[in-house]
Amino acid sequence: MADQYFTNARLIDPEAGTDSIGWLRVSDGMIADVGVGNAPTAGLDCGGKCLAPGIVDIGVKVSEPGERHKESFRSAGRAAAAGGVTTMVTRPDTDPAIDTPEVLEFVAKRALADSAVRVLPMSALTKGRAGREMVEIGFLKDAGAVAFTDCDRVVTDNKVFSRALTYARSLGALVIAHVQDANLSRGAAVTSGKFASLRGLPGVSPMAERMGLDRDIALLEMTGARYHADQITTARALPALERAKANGLDITAGVGIHHLTLNELDVADYRTFFKLKPPLRSEDDRLAVVEAVASGLIDIISSMHTPQDEESKRLPYEEAAGGAVALETLLPAALRLYHAGHLDLPTLFRAMSLNPSRRLGLETGRLAVGAPADLVLFDPDAPFLLNRAKLHSKSKNTPFDGARLQGRVIGTWVAGKNVTEES
Repeated sequence: MADQYFTNARLIDPEAGTDSIGWLRVSDGMIADVGVGNAPTAGLDCGGKCLAPGIVDIGVKVSEPGERHKESFRSAGRAAAAGGVTTMVTRPDTDPAIDTPEVLEFVAKRALADSAVRVLPMSALTKGRAGREMVEIGFLKDAGAVAFTDCDRVVTDNKVFSRALTYARSLGALVIAHVQDANLSRGAAVTSGKFASLRGLPGVSPMAERMGLDRDIALLEMTGARYHADQITTARALPALERAKANGLDITAGVGIHHLTLNELDVADYRTFFKLKPPLRSEDDRLAVVEAVASGLIDIISSMHTPQDEESKRLPYEEAAGGAVALETLLPAALRLYHAGHLDLPTLFRAMSLNPSRRLGLETGRLAVGAPADLVLFDPDAPFLLNRAKLHSKSKNTPFDGARLQGRVIGTWVAGKNVTEES
């Protein structure tokens, strides 16, 4: 393959923390050269638009096996390419759960055959995600599992969880956990408070997240495992996270894009597309979490892409399934934080590309010589009105339907190949 040049590009480099006009050369699927100013030869003229490392999205649900009508690797891959996501790190909360090497290998083969972007599968931490018996972590890691998680099912048995953490530590495996006190959270649909009371909806205190994180931190102190909290969404949890990092624990934290850009009032008149897990928080919590991303206390922003069909959402709010699709809306939604002045673009891509790559030991997420040429070219200022019917995902459950967004993906490249053409 001949060398490719991207010229007249606004290079967003999260590793160097820079935002500058320059050029980039790709050879054999890798970044071969990067420069500032005029390019040495003609190529794709980016017209001064932003060229950044492709997004590495931890926590994407693709509903294979079991619920292919909600999302397949083909449809998720197209949505990812359209949204600038070059690597999907997929969840094991499928039917059946991804908890054996055989199921993991099936998923990996299907992803390789059907997805336009890279797919890295995660495995369940316990068999059937039931919280009683840990999976064969060693065999699954050898089969390609990049992390271990029971997703939104909290392992409530401390002995089981501590054993799994200890075993994972011995193998250098990363454990990802959902930090909620399971008993306090049971049956909750929204965050407790005046709004929940006025709507007559069952709520959960933000303290449930703090309690769940405190429990996990105590077990980390005991086991020394590698650990990532999938979503930190409340101000109350942040001091505990800060202390854990200061004490040298191997802990990172993430947040979903919806909790950074929406709040509890968006539920309005029982709009089920806004029902998420954990539920949307107060505006004070949202701003505190945005600041934590800006400071680096929260490491990773992800889509938490959770496809649900119409039948699962068109129910009374309490009964409706939680979750929203976000592969295509992750970048334009995140750019709300940029346009509001909360985050600059290198900081945004540090959280969406560089940090998730580092946590998983990947070479992606950088605009550096020798890094994979996984790239996204986008116009951060292009306005549009989102029409959910036009999303590439099979499921259309987005809270941004009809919203005015700013930021359009022009092209996505994986290993130097333009995959937007496949979407």
